[in-house]
Amino acid sequence: MHSISSQDSVAQEVRRLQSSGKCVVFTNGCFDVLHPGHIELLTQARRLGDALVIAINSDNSVRRLKGPNRPVFPETERSELLMALEMVDYVCAFDEDTPLQVILKIRPDVLVKGADWGLDKIVGRPQVESWGGRVVALPLVAGQSTTSVIERVLGRKGAAPSWKS
Repeated sequence: MHSISSQDSVAQEVRRLQSSGKCVVFTNGCFDVLHPGHIELLTQARRLGDALVIAINSDNSVRRLKGPNRPVFPETERSELLMALEMVDYVCAFDEDTPLQVILKIRPDVLVKGADWGLDKIVGRPQVESWGGRVVALPLVAGQSTTSVIERVLGRKGAAPSWKS
């Protein structure tokens, strides 16, 4: 199993890749319950460069942002799931409420978020653009969100689950 890499070790790898002319793409999020929308976003993000770095919110950060019942999966398990995906090269975690500090440490060539974030709202945009990088907002897959998946599983919205406990 893969473990979460430290921000410093990922930053070191990114410098190595960039010094050899490689383009590094960065995205971030909770990635609490992986769903098809995540897979599509990560696939599209990886196509924008030679390596994909994902920074996940730590468990404490997810709780602050999403509430006391989240995350569903702890950060070590979320990292393992993401590292098992062929398009993902590196995963690190951050404890802050925004990814700004890890973006500054990693210094990606391309910063990617879902289009639910307007370009003017993407944390780190001015900084990435200041060092010549670009910021991309990718389209979302309609009807796919972690919250909607959790609600569906719990039978709170839409059709109740068809299985029985």
